[in-house]
Amino acid sequence: MPSCLPPSEVTALISITDEIAVPSPPRRVWEVISSPSDVVSCISGAELGPSHEDGSFDGTLAVRFGGLRVKFAARITLDLDEPAHEGTLAARGADGQGATRFSAHATFRVVEGEAPGTSRIHVDGEIKLNGKLAKLIETGATVVVSKMTKEFSDQLVQRCAEPVTPTPSEPVTPTPSEPVTATIPGPRTATSAEPVTAASPETVTAAPRPAGLLGRLRAWWSGLRSRRHGQATRRSTNKSGEALGQGGRR
Repeated sequence: MPSCLPPSEVTALISITDEIAVPSPPRRVWEVISSPSDVVSCISGAELGPSHEDGSFDGTLAVRFGGLRVKFAARITLDLDEPAHEGTLAARGADGQGATRFSAHATFRVVEGEAPGTSRIHVDGEIKLNGKLAKLIETGATVVVSKMTKEFSDQLVQRCAEPVTPTPSEPVTPTPSEPVTATIPGPRTATSAEPVTAASPETVTAAPRPAGLLGRLRAWWSGLRSRRHGQATRRSTNKSGEALGQGGRR
């Protein structure tokens, strides 16, 4: 039975049912496929336009059907169910000359793949065309859709790939609250194995221990000089006594 519609109102219907295997975990695949900019980057001839207050956005898609290249402009809405990893896409628009209008509706779902760390994307959709080019587009749609699906799958796999980069180990930096200590040589303490030397008759009052590494070094150096000075004085006194003793014996 011939169509009762005028030539300008010829209708064509294109169905899309596909399953895409992606060697990446569902979490990563969902991040990509739920992002309009990432999806558009995976489709050859597609461009993303400005977004609107209602959450919809504009987009264009240039498709070649045999020797005919058609560019469609559309208003697109995207509804996402993140916990279920499911989404619905709806688009409506026309070609650049307004001779052919179209409406599209598709659902997609990301599930676990057969192997650990892999995913599968189930896509079901339908495109309805009205206008002069509807029948022409419908005739070559099978080949065009098959080619676009393969290109999209290859690009999606590349974008979902997660390169493993080693995380550099962070250097351990001491916190300001941790004290910085240094071992400073001090006077030797007599042990049970060492004889105890009689102390000097002078009474030495211990000065308060200076705070800080620099202060302790200064105190150690001053103490060392004092001990050397005391040893030199005792040697000088002993020599003087020996000289007097020798003089008396003469």
